[in-house]
Amino acid sequence: MTAYKAIDNSAAYFVTITVVEWIDLFTRQNHKNTIINALKYAQQNKGLELYAYAIMPSHIHLLCRVKEGFVFSDFIRDFKRHTAKELIENIENEIESRRQWLLNTFKKEGANASKPSLFKVWQEGYHAINVYSNKFIHQKLEYIHNNPVNDGIVEKPEDYLYSSARNYAGLDSVLEVVVLPPKLKEF
Repeated sequence: MTAYKAIDNSAAYFVTITVVEWIDLFTRQNHKNTIINALKYAQQNKGLELYAYAIMPSHIHLLCRVKEGFVFSDFIRDFKRHTAKELIENIENEIESRRQWLLNTFKKEGANASKPSLFKVWQEGYHAINVYSNKFIHQKLEYIHNNPVNDGIVEKPEDYLYSSARNYAGLDSVLEVVVLPPKLKEF
């Protein structure tokens, strides 16, 4: 994953963060809300400027950057650390039919990680691609918004509650984003 890390704090990135073993963790509303709340916190406190997102069953896509004075890798590190802890607490304390299997898997992954820990929810690293042109931005917006359609979750992108496609369609959404105009200035 090293080749896909964010090194330019002034750049925008298309980011994918994946659950270990591609586990379908985000099939429950409370787990998706953990991600939404963490993104809201990052927007308010970590300089996150979010343009697009989709919370898929086993991974998350973001099109984003951090504002001046913030470090992109710090945002990712803190986001993953916080959400992992909260997701484990959700699994331990709420109704979850896969509780034991999830906890056992996350414990096994934690024990085998390069930096061993009690639990490991996210794959190591993250996949970040520098946004380098308007064409690329539009390709990634379309990819992010159509991901739930292509996965058979919804028929139309704007029908998926946990995606910024709703923001771009002018519908109520669970998370505010900076909606990019059809004709974009270069980043």
